[in-house]
Amino acid sequence: MEALTSMRIWFAMMAAMLWAGIYITGFTNASWLLYVPATGLMIALAMGFCPVQRMIAKMLGEGQRK
Repeated sequence: MEALTSMRIWFAMMAAMLWAGIYITGFTNASWLLYVPATGLMIALAMGFCPVQRMIAKMLGEGQRK
């Protein structure tokens, strides 16, 4: 299940906004916690799917045939 092009663009835009915010704040001033979603979105963009979204879907049992 790969992400649609629109989803990849969304990952890229959100990652860019987070990294821009970290840059404006200053890399030394930004909390380490801000790096987690920014890096996660870049990984999702590169892989074509969001690993956290897939993990949560499995935990909730969504997407399984009954």
